[in-house]
Amino acid sequence: MKKYKRIFVIVMDSLGIGAADDAAAYGDAGTDTLGHIAERRDKFVIPNLQKIGMANLHPLKQVHPVEHPMGYYMEMKERSAGKDTMTGHWELMGLYTQKPFQTFTEHGFPQGLIDELEKRTGHKVIGNKSASGTAIIDELGEEEIATGHMIVYTSADSVLQICGQEETFDLKELYRCCEIARELTLRDEWKVGRVIARPYIGRKKGEFKRTANRHDYALKPFGKTALDALKAGGYDVISVGKIFDIFDGEGLTESNKSQSSVHGMEQTIDIAKRDFTGLCFTNLVDFDALWGHRRDPEGYAQEIEKFDVKFGELLQLLKDDDLVIITADHGNDPTYTGTDHTREKVPFLAYSPSMQGSGRLETSDTFAAVGATIADNFEVEMPEGTLGTSVLEQLK
Repeated sequence: MKKYKRIFVIVMDSLGIGAADDAAAYGDAGTDTLGHIAERRDKFVIPNLQKIGMANLHPLKQVHPVEHPMGYYMEMKERSAGKDTMTGHWELMGLYTQKPFQTFTEHGFPQGLIDELEKRTGHKVIGNKSASGTAIIDELGEEEIATGHMIVYTSADSVLQICGQEETFDLKELYRCCEIARELTLRDEWKVGRVIARPYIGRKKGEFKRTANRHDYALKPFGKTALDALKAGGYDVISVGKIFDIFDGEGLTESNKSQSSVHGMEQTIDIAKRDFTGLCFTNLVDFDALWGHRRDPEGYAQEIEKFDVKFGELLQLLKDDDLVIITADHGNDPTYTGTDHTREKVPFLAYSPSMQGSGRLETSDTFAAVGATIADNFEVEMPEGTLGTSVLEQLK
């Protein structure tokens, strides 16, 4: 008999809770995304995360542990190599990535890749560096419009991004160029997790705006995940936010694109008002994209507080046979050097109105405890070769 009819997994993208055991090997010793954000605030208002056990799990300045937390909680360590979005999410659903995706943050993409991209697309590449998307469009948008050149840039993630003005470059042409870039970056020496089309409008610096016609060209997971097992078992697998892109649609029965993390929570709340049997899997990217990479602890703290309000609304809708799990996919300490993700442990917070107990669980040596627990609940077999041990029986 299934214990829970509906499970909601919410990924607070990049909300690490302290340096992983091997953080020094990644240049991330001493990092602590959530802890360092809390240290920067005189007041940090997260009552809903507090009452299910976040401050019991991880000490936070100005947020005290509660005597009787509502939920169960534990730390999870990443077993896969790397600290990027895809690796973290794939491991949450059971996959062990042994070779990390490449990043090209320091020097841009190799000349061989640029030469091949120019030859295949017919456009000269400008940019080719790590940059903020809005900043590089302001810097090079006028040149692109005037010449037909193509803005290519990267970030701290394993990603190649191409900008195009929707009228002068043309959306179809932008997508064609991105498809070529995706093909080229399947090679091992150039392999990146995602290629992203970044269309924009406007004619001059200061007036450029990115549009909603962004398109991601992701890698498919290299193996079957808990999502595939659920779908094959006839269950609903509903995604919100970046989940569709991260898994390239594999294992999903419905997807919902979000405009922001607050919007993603609003979509999750709407889904909670529906009748379904299975999983709602939500990614909230703004913590990472807007605040972590930009090293803005105040903005990050405010985003967590906004999330907490919406999380409180979701809690009010949960039924006895619902389970919500709050977690993350890596760290991105906004007080740390550089702009890269940070190798950290992540939280596992679980709550259901039907729970009689609460408290700390033993640390998991893989993020895949999440996928294994979901599969266990719905009585489906995790695919061969996947990681993870279920904690379902401990959630009493």
